[in-house]
Amino acid sequence: MLNPAAMAASIGVYDSGVGGLSVLRALKAKLPGESFIYVADCGHAPYGDRSASFVESRARDITGFLNRRGAKALVIACNTASVVAVQRLRERYTLPIVAMEPAIKPATQVSRSRVVLVLATSNTIRSSSVARLCSTHGVHTRIILQACPGLADQVERGRFHDELTRQLLESYLRPGLDAGADTIVLGCTHYAFLIEEIAKIAGAATTIVEPSEAIASQLSRVLPASPVPVPRQVATTTFFTSGPPHELAAFLDFIREPSAQVHALPAGGG
Repeated sequence: MLNPAAMAASIGVYDSGVGGLSVLRALKAKLPGESFIYVADCGHAPYGDRSASFVESRARDITGFLNRRGAKALVIACNTASVVAVQRLRERYTLPIVAMEPAIKPATQVSRSRVVLVLATSNTIRSSSVARLCSTHGVHTRIILQACPGLADQVERGRFHDELTRQLLESYLRPGLDAGADTIVLGCTHYAFLIEEIAKIAGAATTIVEPSEAIASQLSRVLPASPVPVPRQVATTTFFTSGPPHELAAFLDFIREPSAQVHALPAGGG
């Protein structure tokens, strides 16, 4: 039985599934002294074609779960949950919340051809957040928005390099590359696990923009300072999943996440 008090100083990290583990790596590298609670909503993944009300409900339940366990900050390591739910979550909770959005601004700044390809889920592509980013930063750059159904599912299954993954990537990348895109934005955290395959198709001259390090830097800026000195403790990472714990444990072993303990997320948010 986990003791919630033992996790009181932790940072919550939430994703629809395993994609946010790419962000967690960057967070741990940037803040090695911090402890984390990672929640993977694998039982309801992927979010890409779910209704906005469903995604918002899941985000609210999981944020409540982390808040009740004393999380001092939250990283929503999921573009879909961020664009759908972050505004309501910030209205409801006082803890600092760092959210994801496709890195369209930095991509337009580095693109030489002035054509940027954005890979994301259908919900993210349709969001008002992405529309705003395109309107703001797409004045002098053509921004091609490409929904990628099925790609996050392949990552959830750990199939980073199989033939179906390559076929999906080819079908999603080729139109943008043929249109002159020299910069690719990964607008879903799952896609970070596919950078090697994306680079093979796109070529060495193409820049791939992935936001994990920027998210880690933002978290370090907004973390609340402790009012009193806190004794140094060993940093830990605890994992919860709404899916079968052994499946997430197997994925963590596959990506060589050390000493991972996985627990079932309590029904209804715990």
